[in-house]
Amino acid sequence: MCRPSVTAFESVARLAASVADMQVPPQLRYTSDHEWVAVTGSRVRVGITDYAQDALGDIVYVQVPDVGRTLKAGEVFGEVESTKSVSDLYAPVSGSVVAINDALGDAPESINSDPYGIGWLCEIECTDLGELDALLDAAAYQALTAG
Repeated sequence: MCRPSVTAFESVARLAASVADMQVPPQLRYTSDHEWVAVTGSRVRVGITDYAQDALGDIVYVQVPDVGRTLKAGEVFGEVESTKSVSDLYAPVSGSVVAINDALGDAPESINSDPYGIGWLCEIECTDLGELDALLDAAAYQALTAG
């Protein structure tokens, strides 16, 4: 997803404390661009991580792909706009979009309040399950966000 930036004005202590408090569910997989993936068979549900939503701030708009769109892993498939910035979303795997979270149109802030629940973005039917092996586990993602 996003490549959230940290401004030079944020204190190191605040950032370290913030990262330590972030949720990183162990059952999920992660991208280095801060998307999370929940795998069920050949279908994955995609969202942005707690770390990403915190770095973005108050989310005011989300653009998700249309159902039926074919994606390639690493491709930009949408964007998230916050009061701080606009960030691209990146497909964690290749496949076809089979569902989107329509509720985000009226309540994009649900990503801030529940990034791993009601704040999910879309579901993709994977065409190459081997791509899941390239994703990070929770420990690797925590190490990435710790600096």
